[in-house]
Amino acid sequence: MSHPLLSIIIVSYNTKELLKQCVNSIIKSLANSPINELKNIEIIIVDNHSTDRTREYLLIFKRSHLGKLKTIFNKENLGFAKANNQGIKVAEGKYILLLNSDTKIVPGALEKMISFAQKRKDAGIVAPKLLNKGGKTSQASCYKLPTIRGAINEYWFGKKGSYEKYLPRGGNPVKVEAAIGAAMLIPKAVVDVVGLLDEKYFMYFEDLDYCRRVNKSGFMVYYLPQARIIHYGGQSGKKKPNKVNHYLTESSKKFNGFLKYNLIFIIIKLSRLKKIPFLFLMMLTALLTVICLLLWLLVLKRN
Repeated sequence: MSHPLLSIIIVSYNTKELLKQCVNSIIKSLANSPINELKNIEIIIVDNHSTDRTREYLLIFKRSHLGKLKTIFNKENLGFAKANNQGIKVAEGKYILLLNSDTKIVPGALEKMISFAQKRKDAGIVAPKLLNKGGKTSQASCYKLPTIRGAINEYWFGKKGSYEKYLPRGGNPVKVEAAIGAAMLIPKAVVDVVGLLDEKYFMYFEDLDYCRRVNKSGFMVYYLPQARIIHYGGQSGKKKPNKVNHYLTESSKKFNGFLKYNLIFIIIKLSRLKKIPFLFLMMLTALLTVICLLLWLLVLKRN
């Protein structure tokens, strides 16, 4: 049997009902696909020790869809990056789609993403337009890679999209610095060059880190608004917000480094103090920069 054109990797953690919708939307989307090769795909689901009977659902589904589904059941929650890597390691497709379990494929999205990647040889990542639950409004899903200057522009000067997520304007494909990892199509040839996701990120920032590495390797991240996928967002961690905030903070520290993380944190906090004169803010930021730098040097010296 020939290798599939596409491997879809889904990491699940206590999102059984959403996972069902996601998988069904894939099957439905490809049932009448004009691309014959897309009828030979593989879906790889890596379950991070769910306790909501996800395992039982997958075993039943696998029996009725022989050859289309691969499953990996972890004995503990290994984190999002590591679980995705487990799927990538067994994937046989020419293209790999990292897909969140809380998504639904809009018919035509997969064909458009693959067609675009086939035409643009510099495409390291192709990210679709993400739609909100009703499928009518768009989500901000692109980033500029985080910088201190970007944080100042966003929070002090009100330049939207300098640091936070933004929605690219227009209806044409566009190069972006980074896109969120809810749905990312990556050619297998790019994975061979860039490598796997960095497993030091248990949850969050693994997508920004991968986009950064893709750019450094000479490939481009493209946002493709013609391809559309519905994204519910944040469903796995919905019941444990404190844990989610912990992972978000720790991953941000790892991504940005000690000094940059603390400076950005200070910039955001100071932006909320509306009555402080701008010049004073600049002087205070400069002073805190020196303090953070001294603390960073002290930590390095101790290590």
